[in-house]
Amino acid sequence: MSLSAPFLKRITVLPEKADKNAFPFGHLRFLKDLELQLDFTTPVTIFVGENGSGKSTLMEALAVMCGFHRGGGSEMHQLHGVDDGMASALPTALRPSWLPKVNKGWFFRSESFFDIARYVDTEGSPVQFYGGKELHAQSHGESFLSLFGHRLGSEGRAMYLMDEPETALSPQRQLAFLRILRDWELSGNVQVIMATHSPILMSYPGARLISFDGSELAETTPEDTEHYRVTKAFLGNPQRHLEELFRDDEV
Repeated sequence: MSLSAPFLKRITVLPEKADKNAFPFGHLRFLKDLELQLDFTTPVTIFVGENGSGKSTLMEALAVMCGFHRGGGSEMHQLHGVDDGMASALPTALRPSWLPKVNKGWFFRSESFFDIARYVDTEGSPVQFYGGKELHAQSHGESFLSLFGHRLGSEGRAMYLMDEPETALSPQRQLAFLRILRDWELSGNVQVIMATHSPILMSYPGARLISFDGSELAETTPEDTEHYRVTKAFLGNPQRHLEELFRDDEV
């Protein structure tokens, strides 16, 4: 029987395994009752919300739960020493529901990608894995697309967890990344969970958007996000918005 993405069907927080005195319990609204249940029903799931709403915290917890290093990289990158920030107690409280269990893939963290790229350059053939050129010989955006366009997607079933990939990508390259997403989805072998502030990326057709801006996680649409509304309003009349923004500077 052929099984296609999504492979991770559901995550549940077990209250009896949640340390209410440890981060992030008691810090994030959607964990206020030490409870969480989130279903993954599409190959591409996108987390949206303001800074501090918990997107990256949940993304990191999912990565650790899947067997990736919390600093980023693939399941093989466990000793690279990138481990910034406060450790979370959330992974140990998560119970996943898989069909089937997938243990390959990649966790992309924008702040650690430079260190991961340096680590990757030392351990394999660039011709085979990422388009014939070392990642550090390319720009940030080029290395991102080379890695995810060449090496990844050829591993069989894989989980790709991405925290703000737009930080590496110009708007044009974000469009190119949407093409990669479509190729992954059509393969049936890749499940993507991504946190983003980019209206371009959150507009990927068929993706399920989960908003972190309320007291509970809730499904939303790109048009209903603050990111989309603010960007659209600003681009529609940038001069008016700039005048309002800097009005107090007038003498």
